[in-house]
Amino acid sequence: MARRRRASKRQTQPDPMFESPVVGCLISTIMNRGKKNTAQKIVYSAIEQVNDGAAAANPLETLIKAIDNVKPRLEVKSRRVGGATYQIPMEVPADRQLALALRWMVGYARSRKGIPMSRALANEIKEAAAGQGSAVKKRDDVHRMAQANKAFAHLRW
Repeated sequence: MARRRRASKRQTQPDPMFESPVVGCLISTIMNRGKKNTAQKIVYSAIEQVNDGAAAANPLETLIKAIDNVKPRLEVKSRRVGGATYQIPMEVPADRQLALALRWMVGYARSRKGIPMSRALANEIKEAAAGQGSAVKKRDDVHRMAQANKAFAHLRW
């Protein structure tokens, strides 16, 4: 058993432009080697590019919609029971949903080679908002795994 008290969760800092904690988390996810200024430039440029054609839509709302489309509701976790390892479907807490969605979107944007990161991220956000793209496919794969292992849900801890 742990001898210390549980560390409290830190509040995520909102970004300076939109003052949104979600955009602040996205900047932190993109950041490499502490270069926050570079990460901010990438994110703000991507958010500008999201709604180039449609001036009526709010780019921040498009980003939130894209993240909601990528958030996983269920995931599988491994649990060892009597020599066998079972994949047990579990509900995902809200903070982990956001972290996974951002990680998947940034990861698939990074894997798009040959274009600048800001444009790749903007394309990933557009596709996710439309319910398409690699990050949404990843979410569907995770949900499919949870659905396939629903028989082991009684082994939850």
